[in-house]
Amino acid sequence: MNLQAFKSKVAIVTGAGQGIGFEICRQLCAEGANVILNDADIELCDSAVKRINEETKGSCISVAGDCSDISFIKKMVETAVSSFGSLDIVVANAGITLFGDFFTYTPESFFRVMQVNLGGTFFLAQAAANQMKQQEKGGSLLFMSSVTGHQAHKQLGAYGMSKAALEMLAKNLVIELSEFKINVNTIAPGATLTERTLEDTEYEKVWSKLTPMGRPAYCADIANAVLFLVSDKAKHITGQSLVIDGGWTSISPSPF
Repeated sequence: MNLQAFKSKVAIVTGAGQGIGFEICRQLCAEGANVILNDADIELCDSAVKRINEETKGSCISVAGDCSDISFIKKMVETAVSSFGSLDIVVANAGITLFGDFFTYTPESFFRVMQVNLGGTFFLAQAAANQMKQQEKGGSLLFMSSVTGHQAHKQLGAYGMSKAALEMLAKNLVIELSEFKINVNTIAPGATLTERTLEDTEYEKVWSKLTPMGRPAYCADIANAVLFLVSDKAKHITGQSLVIDGGWTSISPSPF
């Protein structure tokens, strides 16, 4: 992509202290964007921003906090506008995975997954869209879904349910946002090598065997697609979900 493709654009990316979110922020800054990087972990958030600014010479600001909290969501949007003058792109990447057997899954786990994955995304989209509407120059929203929103996966009933719901939210928001030139899409990653997944020493080996393309995704595979969908080149794409899984959902072999 053109290194000036995102010059002067302002973006918020949640859950970006490491992994996919970090790589999205890094690529946005490398291509000229001003980025609000969010993570719930303050130290992780600050160190990620430092790394990105040192590498890209970009404009990345750390805003640590719980992105499922409505008052904090408002703070993120206000910070973007006060720091950089506007808000053009939101990538609602933050999410939590709480595995559990359906028969014993607790209300606490269920409602926390919904609060973060659904509530955090919904209300961030709402706050951002209101700001974009006021600016009268359009914008782009991107939600982070999952292949588990397309295919059943053991012990991930609540998580998969939340991710499928995000894809329906994106479709529904086409009705609400298109007249304001705001497009909204989702990405549905499959197995991806991140700091978290690599804590399982067998993860890469198992998913290399299960993935038709012969390996799990790298964070850059996901970030590359995100950058396209939030770029001006994709303004006529809206209400869509793009699966990035090396072909896994086509045949869906189980790791269990």
